[in-house]
Amino acid sequence: MRITYIGHATLLIEVQGRRILTDPNFDPALGRFLARVSEPGIALNALPKLDAILVTHAHADHLSFRSLDQLPRDIPLYAPPAVAKWLARLGYKHAVPVAPGETAEVHGLSIHAELATHQGSRYGVDRWRKDTNMYLVDTGSKSCFFAGDTALTEDTAMLVRTHLHARGRRLDVALLPIGYAPWWKTGFRKGHLTSADALDLFGRMDARYLIPYHWGTFDHVTSKAYDAIDRFRLLLPQHPREGDVRILEPAETFELD
Repeated sequence: MRITYIGHATLLIEVQGRRILTDPNFDPALGRFLARVSEPGIALNALPKLDAILVTHAHADHLSFRSLDQLPRDIPLYAPPAVAKWLARLGYKHAVPVAPGETAEVHGLSIHAELATHQGSRYGVDRWRKDTNMYLVDTGSKSCFFAGDTALTEDTAMLVRTHLHARGRRLDVALLPIGYAPWWKTGFRKGHLTSADALDLFGRMDARYLIPYHWGTFDHVTSKAYDAIDRFRLLLPQHPREGDVRILEPAETFELD
């Protein structure tokens, strides 16, 4: 299994000869004012042949129409049902709905979906598109969890517990977002993981390795691109499993034996 950090929530997962791209966003900025601070780790036109695309929710930093327009349309584009329906209506006919609790099969890979704790509607008023998926990619011998965006709850690790722990297996790689918000943004943790939350969830999932993402790519209104990873690095030396955390810069790859 090889995992390459491209930027923000865009990662390339290569396993069992298949390649899966998560939440593709290669845009130079989010909207007019939130600039991209680092180039994508792999240029969009330099991507290898893909077998599937995973979209977790409709927020602009996770769902880029500009990026989708330049990606192949002869492979499945998995998304929560309401988002997949919207994408299909917009002309992305390869959009495939996968609801929480369902499993999609891609050339021998199982992609399990579960509901995340995150309000993911695109514009705030379109609450019928609010659902956000988390995904577990599983070959039967290798596994990778991609959280998209989520808060830490008692159920966040349920996908891993159900499909792996209950069968005597261990999660290989946890791909978890890290975020930062100023003290006055009290609702942040209702839909996001802080650096401390990500380390907590890493322990609950009992993953072999943790790769944090959602940093070093875009500036945001209330935080800069490196705020979250700076705080994560401060916490890491106190964590008992510091040696099992892999912080990837854009373009860096982690390879699991």
